[in-house]
Amino acid sequence: MRSTLSHLECSRPNCDERLAPAPARNLCPLCHSPLLARYDLDLARETLTLDALRTRTRSMWRYAEVLPDAARATRNEGEKPRGRTPPVTLGEGMTPLIHARRLGEQLGLERLYIKDEGLNPTGSFKARGLSAAVTMAKALGAPAIALPTAGNAGGAAAAYAATAGIGCVIAMPTDTPAANVIESRAFGADVHMIDGLISDCGRYIAEHAADQGWFEVSTLKEPYRIEGKKTMGYELWEEFDGALPDAIVYPTGGGVGLIGMWKAFEELGAMGLVGSARPRMISAQAEGCAPIVRAFGQGAAESEFFDNAETVAAGLRVPKALGDFLILDGIYASGGEAIAASDTELMTACGDMARLEGIFAAPEGGAGLVAVEKLAAQGRIGRDETIVLFNTGSGYKYADAWQAALAT
Repeated sequence: MRSTLSHLECSRPNCDERLAPAPARNLCPLCHSPLLARYDLDLARETLTLDALRTRTRSMWRYAEVLPDAARATRNEGEKPRGRTPPVTLGEGMTPLIHARRLGEQLGLERLYIKDEGLNPTGSFKARGLSAAVTMAKALGAPAIALPTAGNAGGAAAAYAATAGIGCVIAMPTDTPAANVIESRAFGADVHMIDGLISDCGRYIAEHAADQGWFEVSTLKEPYRIEGKKTMGYELWEEFDGALPDAIVYPTGGGVGLIGMWKAFEELGAMGLVGSARPRMISAQAEGCAPIVRAFGQGAAESEFFDNAETVAAGLRVPKALGDFLILDGIYASGGEAIAASDTELMTACGDMARLEGIFAAPEGGAGLVAVEKLAAQGRIGRDETIVLFNTGSGYKYADAWQAALAT
């Protein structure tokens, strides 16, 4: 099995830019929008089957045909395929899909599932995206990666950079959860604490990257983090034995996982591995930072900057996502929703998840459960529908938030 990576193309439908995967690239040079990796899906379908997957490695790299590979990216046109470049991996992916029977009974839902991404290396779903991004950054010659983060992406980036033997520079808001700061420094990253939001951190990285020789792996500013995140969609397809759920509830900050899963479902459809039906994509945000919810309510194609963003769910504190138009495209195209939760609501939901299902969830996962609760109460989720809620990280990374919630 080997990658069928073909080219990169601009994510804007009115931009025709198409590029070779190498050298290392950031945004579209014409319109400065995110670039998306494309594959030879006719070739991929020859070997990517449910039967074939039964004997493959138990990590996200089992989907090699539709994941990036530097050996494919750097070969010359007409050159014979070379062996796969080993990925930079810590065993990410293949997280548990838990049938949440007790929570489902409380909500009147028979087929509620929780995909627990908190059991990935470094304790969150960010491991998937950074495994793919660091794999390609190292292979394409980047001496160091750099990114802004409000939490879990920093630890994941630092861990994979350490494994790869390349440098890592991180900019974090000063109120980032302590666990994220500690783990990033423990992995050897150069951590800069910024007085502001993740948008201010992003500005810091962008202003210094060129002069310092850093390769930016900020959310959607390079094309491969989304490729790692999309494997969540491939795993659901595999776990449901070639089917897809009726709805996916996804905590949304930068939204790369939602965008990535929608991309995965489109790829599966193009390969003839699923039919035309797609899950309804439901975005969950915090009331203190809900640009996608606000844009969805207005029927807008893009979001506006969310002023004075504040929430205990650090991963949701993204005032303006670079890929907001892609997030909203997926929600609209799927007949989905965008729901906000207060900090009190989402931490209460985290308590319910722990008490009823034994899952110690991140606050972001609690926001997703609040969305499920609200939609179920309004009859917008059917009792017999298959619903997958993503818990995107471990509650152990949010000790302060949990301590405050348990004290009330």
